[in-house]
Amino acid sequence: MSSPLFTPFQAGALRLANRVVMAPLTRNRAPGGLPNDLMVEYYRQRASAGLIITEGTAITPQGQGYADVPGLYSTEQLDGWRKVTRAVHEAGGRIVTQLWHVGRVSHVDLQPHHALPLAPSAIRAHTKTVLIRDGVPTFVETSPPRALDLEEIPGIVRDYAHAARFAIDAGFDGVEIHGANGYLVDQFLKTGSNQRHDDYGGPIPNRARFALEVVRAVADAVGADRTGIRLSPVTPANDVQDAHPQPLFEYLVRHLAPLGLAYIHVIEGATGGARVLEDRPFDYDALRTAWRSHGGTGAWMVNNGYDRALAEQALAQGADLVAFGRPFIANPDLVERLRRGGPFNTPERATFYGGGAHGYTDYPALADAG
Repeated sequence: MSSPLFTPFQAGALRLANRVVMAPLTRNRAPGGLPNDLMVEYYRQRASAGLIITEGTAITPQGQGYADVPGLYSTEQLDGWRKVTRAVHEAGGRIVTQLWHVGRVSHVDLQPHHALPLAPSAIRAHTKTVLIRDGVPTFVETSPPRALDLEEIPGIVRDYAHAARFAIDAGFDGVEIHGANGYLVDQFLKTGSNQRHDDYGGPIPNRARFALEVVRAVADAVGADRTGIRLSPVTPANDVQDAHPQPLFEYLVRHLAPLGLAYIHVIEGATGGARVLEDRPFDYDALRTAWRSHGGTGAWMVNNGYDRALAEQALAQGADLVAFGRPFIANPDLVERLRRGGPFNTPERATFYGGGAHGYTDYPALADAG
């Protein structure tokens, strides 16, 4: 019997050949923020995924938080991404870009004029970012941020919409708003990083305001059926937490539901870690029910530590798509390997961030191994 994992699926305007999604993976191989030919090959190799979500892509220079990650705010970047999307489409794939503003997870060396990073509140993230020093990727502590002035916020919302339009101009099939992992949208949502006392802080509706404004602006710019959002209700990534995540995220998805989005992408548990956190319990079934019961028709995408068996179980229990991250690093033909039950290449951790082709485009496909 054929597995539902390998059947076609329609997510908004996105017609997918299967339900295996390549999750966004930061690889730090875009010097100067420019997509390059190495990235063209990397994404082309993985075009058998039902959907590719690119690595986080900065919407403005202020949105940059790591060395050598790509952006989508200059014509040179747009031209580079056109080569990527053309290669993926010629290989039969579908690809969206992840719109990224890191907020406080940055360093002054990465900011225009060495300015402080921006955040909802002037609360430093106790985490690290990556700089290139003497040609070597180096982890360093993030810089203290400054709190955004109220009048600055509408401009950042417009930056998201502008980058989304650029993405469609570059040939992407859609966009995913990065609302997870302790970056700017997530920082506004959660009490640990948002201590504002204006319309964007305090009660849940205020803390959710920025996320909803960004989603509406992007959906207006490129179409809701080409727009997704990534959420991580309880991940501790980048020193982020919320006192009461269940009501917060149920409120958010209830208000996202009527917008007609292509999909909701949910990281379950700790990003890249445990799927269940004893100190941060969360009911993901209730979250999906809140989405569906308020009119959410887009795909429900699950993510974090999935293999084929877990993926098929998730689909049987109401998920529509399953995102795989690290397995795609070492297995460009992951869909076929999942179909056959392996074998699977082992990723080389030392080459995850920065470098060249080694550990990026030189992992063998099954055909090469034969």
